[in-house]
Order: sequence, then C-alpha cells, then structure tokens
Amino acid sequence: MYSEAKETYARYGIDTEKVLEQIRKVPVSINCWQGDDVIGFEKNAGSLSGGIQTTGNYPGRARNAQELMRDFEFALSFIPGAKRLNLHASYLVTDKVKDRNEIEAEDYRAWTEFAKKNSLGLDFNPTCFSHPMVVNNLTLSSPHENVRDFWVEHCRRSRLVAQFMAKETGSHSLCNLWIPDGFKDTPADRLTPRLRLKESLDRIYDSELDGVIDSVESKVFGIGVESFTVGSSEFYLSYAAKHKGISLLLDNGHYHPTEAVSEKISALLCYFDWLPFHVTRSVRWDSDHVVRLDDELREIAKELVRCNALDKALIGLDFFDASINRITAWIVGTRNMKKALLMAMLEDNATMQDDQEKEDYTHLFAYSEQMKNLPWQEVWKEFLRRENIADDFSWFDDVRRYEKEELLKRG
Repeated sequence: MYSEAKETYARYGIDTEKVLEQIRKVPVSINCWQGDDVIGFEKNAGSLSGGIQTTGNYPGRARNAQELMRDFEFALSFIPGAKRLNLHASYLVTDKVKDRNEIEAEDYRAWTEFAKKNSLGLDFNPTCFSHPMVVNNLTLSSPHENVRDFWVEHCRRSRLVAQFMAKETGSHSLCNLWIPDGFKDTPADRLTPRLRLKESLDRIYDSELDGVIDSVESKVFGIGVESFTVGSSEFYLSYAAKHKGISLLLDNGHYHPTEAVSEKISALLCYFDWLPFHVTRSVRWDSDHVVRLDDELREIAKELVRCNALDKALIGLDFFDASINRITAWIVGTRNMKKALLMAMLEDNATMQDDQEKEDYTHLFAYSEQMKNLPWQEVWKEFLRRENIADDFSWFDDVRRYEKEELLKRG
C-alpha cells in the first residue's frame, strides 16, 4: 500500500521518502498538565483558579510526579517522531514547601533526568494562576507593589529554570508567560494596568539568557475577567515587536471566534525569528479541548509548511480534559498535530504557489481540491511502521489495559 502511495505522490512531484524524514524531525511539545488536570505538585497547592477550569472526573489522574512520568512515558510509546515535554512551574519535584517566588533549578532536576532518559527537549512556563497572590484576578498588573514584586520574582526564576533545562538537555527551552489579569466588568481605567504590566515585563526581561527562547501569550478573556484582559493581543504583539529576543506565542483558543490563527502566521513571519504555538481546540470559548484533525489545525500546518517555517515554529499543545482517559487525550491530540503536518508536507505546494503568482486561480482551486484525494493515510501508516508503532487501533487496547492495571487503582 505504501509503495502504491509513493508512486501516486511521485506523479505530483512529491518525494514521500523525504517527507517521512522531515516529519520525523519536527518536534511537538506535549503539555504535562493534561495528565493531572492542571493541579501540579506544590505541597501547599490550592484549587484551580485564574480563569481556568478542568471539567470531568474520569478516574486515574496522576497524583504525583512518579505517576505523571509513568503515564507520560506510556503515552510516548504510541506517538511517532520527535517530542518535547512542556512543564508548568507548579510541577516542581521537591520535599520542601516552596512558594513560587522561591523556586530554583534543582526543584526540576527530576524532570531533566526524565527528559534525557526519553530524548525529550523541555519547555517551561511560569504558573501565574491558582495562588493566593493572584489578588482580584491581577498579578503583574496589580496596583499592589508587593503582588507585582512576587510575580516578577517568580517569572525571573522561571527563566533561570528554563536556562537550566536548556543546558541539561542540550536543546533550547521555550519559556512562555501567560497571566490571567483582567476585570469582570467594564474598567474605569484601561491604561494604568497595562503600563504596570509593561513595567513588570521590563523587569522580568532585563537580560537575555543562553538557551532560553522567551515568549508572551495573549488572551481575549477568561472566567471572571470577561470584560477586559490586560495582556491583550495588541499589547503583547507590540511589546514583543519592540523588545529583542521576545516572541509572541499563538494560542489558537485565545482569539475571537471569527479569528483564525492560521491567518496570523505569515504576518508574524515578516518580523519574528520564532513562532511559538499552543495548539488547542476551543469550543465556544477558550475551553482547551483535545486537538482534533479539523480544518483550522490543517490550515495551521499548511501555513507552516508553505512558508518554510518549520525551523522557526515551536509547536506546543495546550488542552486538558478530565472527562476522558487522559493518556488517550495525549495520544490522539499529539498524533493529530503530526498528522496535520504530514498532510501539509504531502501537498504540491510549489505548483499551487506558482498558480497564484500566475493568477491561474481556476487551476489553483481545482488542484488544491485534488490534493485532498491523495493517499496520505498510507504514508502515515508507513511513518508509524518505521517508528515501530502499530498502524491500527490496537493501541487503544493497550491503553485500556494500562487503565485497568494502573489508573483505576488510584481511586
């Protein structure tokens, strides 16, 4: 079946062998927080808050680092190609009770050892939610100096942790900043909170760190901050554009429902060296559903491939669903991201781009539809085979077995 698919694609000038080599090397950074419902391992952890909610009570949530690592390692065995692990600061592994403005590199050594064992790169995020110092839904833009100081210190230390991870793994570490700051009702003053956020960011990013790629992440709104978000798209885009070494992270659930992140990619490529992503699936609002192989996911992948931007893209995932088996969510979501990339690589983009330049829109229309008929599934199966992963649905039986033998015993 693969041989026939290879011949079919060759007639369109596409070398499937080159595509298979390319897709194998494109890493996807998998979010650790899917495995435990974004709770983390802090000794004094509280309830989830800050405009974030995880719904569902499916059994088997990871309760500690050992369980999360075991679950993640099991999920990796069904995911082909290069992979990374995306961590939040709240996932420190230490016997000490530490507040977030006290974290240090050694608190994450267990993760660097885990990453080296599994050939993973590591990405890192300050955890600026679910904490008593999120006062009235404000952190870095708070009117209280002690609150701002607390979160500035946490973010500065988070960047140092990312630097440690980069040094230990021999790969860059994306350190992404998101805060929940905003107001439930219409504010009387929008400018002052944004000026305070700008001043806080200047303190956090006062120097570049080796191995660290810094990014800032915008959002339209969150629960409890429906009327105004301090860190809006315009704010962070302007800040990143003006400050060397800082990129704008695109979370495709953080924009208005009629906006498409795929449309934004080419615009940012004109100005930025890096394109970080949190790929998710929003349902009516930023609900971070597990990634499906839907139209927007395919368009994001197409843009990255057509713009020759895979060497600039830092593709990460961001979803958390506690209503289904969490390992299944990891496997399906990550594989869908890789499927979308593979499908984009298997299109004759050169011909279609030439059609556009020649203004032959009729051929472009018909030819782009023809691309959808090509047997990409057979190339995907070959990709799995070369990665020693079964190309059928048998992986689900393995997950069910793991659920029975491991997850259901957690209560």
